[in-house]
Amino acid sequence: MNAFEVITDSTEALRASFRLHASGVSVITMIDEAGNPAGFTATSMTSLGANPPLASFNVASGSSSWPILCKAKYVAIHTLGDRNLELAGRMAADHTLRFTKSDWVRGPHDLPIFEDATSVMICEIREIHNVENNAVVIVNVLEGLVGEVGPALLYYQRHYMSPGKSLN
Repeated sequence: MNAFEVITDSTEALRASFRLHASGVSVITMIDEAGNPAGFTATSMTSLGANPPLASFNVASGSSSWPILCKAKYVAIHTLGDRNLELAGRMAADHTLRFTKSDWVRGPHDLPIFEDATSVMICEIREIHNVENNAVVIVNVLEGLVGEVGPALLYYQRHYMSPGKSLN
């Protein structure tokens, strides 16, 4: 039997548990009311079901993208491979620097599309559920752009990694 460490502080228990749980890394993009690009890195994106095709992701209501997301109708969900490490870091950093490179184009619904992502799902926002200081966003998947296959980019123990190797 595993000799578990007991953590009685619920916040620390959650953090410690999720540090031991690898998550796929994605980038969510949208446009603001003026047509400017916005987005962020997410490790909470997951398939909600295939019939109908639904996905979900979580976002903090204090994030710089939150006010834009609340007014958006469409988002692009980019899945990332280990070749996208720099993009994942940039989209998690200062929001004013996220779209300064010329590595993206306008796609369906004028959404910002990073062309080197492993795939991109074009989605319509279906529901946003506010929960405390966060929200769960449920989207209808409208179409997909499938790119080049490569090793996955994971987030594990507060670091980006690819299966079998640490990237930072």
